[in-house]
Amino acid sequence: MDKKKVLLVDDSTAVTKQLQKILDDSGIFEVVGHAKNGAEGIQLYASLKPDIVCMDLIMPVMDGLQAIRTIVSRDKGAKIVVISSAAGVGEKTMEALKFGAKNAISKPFEQEKVIEILKNL
Repeated sequence: MDKKKVLLVDDSTAVTKQLQKILDDSGIFEVVGHAKNGAEGIQLYASLKPDIVCMDLIMPVMDGLQAIRTIVSRDKGAKIVVISSAAGVGEKTMEALKFGAKNAISKPFEQEKVIEILKNL
């Protein structure tokens, strides 16, 4: 079975490393790229054509909401999952889901939960 390709878009290296480890350890997913902001995320989405995008919402240059909107407008089938910190981004997460994100994973990450959400996409 081919591994699902995942693009991580988050300005925090710590978060990205943590998520990458969970995905690598799963044996089901493969992290193919890492963007540090929404603008980079859009470029990498176009060049890497990942199966799934894990997108932080609060980033410099371009935030996750704008990036989600752009990616979904170019690819209706995009599977984007929001990375949200439990504190205070409820509204932004709801907005992201309106723009076409499919689900959200919250920090701190629980391995089983992350894998389950991505498997169910």
